[in-house]
Amino acid sequence: MRQLLTIILLSSIISCSSSNKNQNDSAETQTNTEKPQQSDYTKFTSQIGSISSYDNERLLETETAFFIDSSLVVARLSPIIESNKATLTTWSGKEFNIKGFVAIDRANNLVILKTTENARGGIPLSNRTVSPSTKVNSPRIPINNVMNINKGTTGSLKNANGAPRYSYSLKLHSKAFGSPIFVGDTCIGLGYAEVVDFEKRGLIIPSNIIHQLLENRSDDVRPFDELKSGSDKATSEANKRIKGLVIETTMGNIRIKLYNETPVYRDNFIALVREHYFDSLLIHRVIPGFCIQSGAADTRYAAKDDVVGWKGPGYTLPAHIVPKYFHRRGVIGCPRKPDTKNSKFRSDGSQFYIVTGRRYNDAELDEITEKTGHKFTAAQRQVYKTTGGAPHIDGTYTIFGEVTSGLSIADKINKVETGIDSRPVEDIRIKRIRIIE
Repeated sequence: MRQLLTIILLSSIISCSSSNKNQNDSAETQTNTEKPQQSDYTKFTSQIGSISSYDNERLLETETAFFIDSSLVVARLSPIIESNKATLTTWSGKEFNIKGFVAIDRANNLVILKTTENARGGIPLSNRTVSPSTKVNSPRIPINNVMNINKGTTGSLKNANGAPRYSYSLKLHSKAFGSPIFVGDTCIGLGYAEVVDFEKRGLIIPSNIIHQLLENRSDDVRPFDELKSGSDKATSEANKRIKGLVIETTMGNIRIKLYNETPVYRDNFIALVREHYFDSLLIHRVIPGFCIQSGAADTRYAAKDDVVGWKGPGYTLPAHIVPKYFHRRGVIGCPRKPDTKNSKFRSDGSQFYIVTGRRYNDAELDEITEKTGHKFTAAQRQVYKTTGGAPHIDGTYTIFGEVTSGLSIADKINKVETGIDSRPVEDIRIKRIRIIE
């Protein structure tokens, strides 16, 4: 994973300003001996502003956001995820209407928004990886036409709460979350503050992550409602007609179908696929004779010794247990927190498991019934005795799909060597999940 992260961070990144797309900068690393050139940040007042989110006319939150192209703004996702509209007022005083979004990265808490045209274009993004102790600047909203500058330094690029971040010597106040952080005239990332290891710290999302999100943007402008976990009626109806999906892993492909009887889970999974949420996530948990598990956002950038499997998309789903579905081999279910922390049995918003299972005899099934109170039908008993599965979790976890081909790949993964917390010793990744219309 460190090798993957290095490749990502050293990849060449062009400016996202439409006026700078052909700029050909050197991809050298910014060293801590270099001093940022003196800059007049007042020239960026037409490209940085306050973004306000609303639920109809009720103001929800206000943070900072900035243009990265003439009609594209990058912002943190969390302040607008529950909104149905937003506006951006630049520091120069011009208001821009937010039409919707074109890209979303839940793992990095980022969204790219579509606005009306800004003649000044976007702020250029750096193509450099900065070194520890690099001096950086964070402009503040002008007061009486005077712009103050927060001056600080970067720390090492490390995983913070499951994603790569530069640490930042300053802790921005909440309305400044989303501010561009500069070395000279070039933005090296988006700044904010967050609690990491029980301490609130200043952090910077590297500009290359913003650029990658920009490359994955949709041509269509999508409404704010799609930022939430639910889907509108038209989308849900269209999802019923999807033939299946292919999970492309580094060990082979697994084709699946999602059940229409669990529409919330079906629509949520498909929405995350369209967002590229699952791309490059680890299959982070393998339990022989039981299941393989993936979908944790903190696994994309995880190092070998990182504890993973705790970060989701920022929401959970209500339990939906359909009695006719049981944990036979090949079904797909949704994990959740233990009952002691989850009295309503709500499921994780993105993680899923594929049951590889094993065969059970009547005595074992009787013992499960005695412990859990769950009774098996004669047909279910026959399946568990001949085909196998995971009967011990029936009735307590939502099942929302099944493997239609490639279960042998899941079996192969189920046999790999594992270490702490059942994580495979050698990383196994989902390359992408492809929708079959």
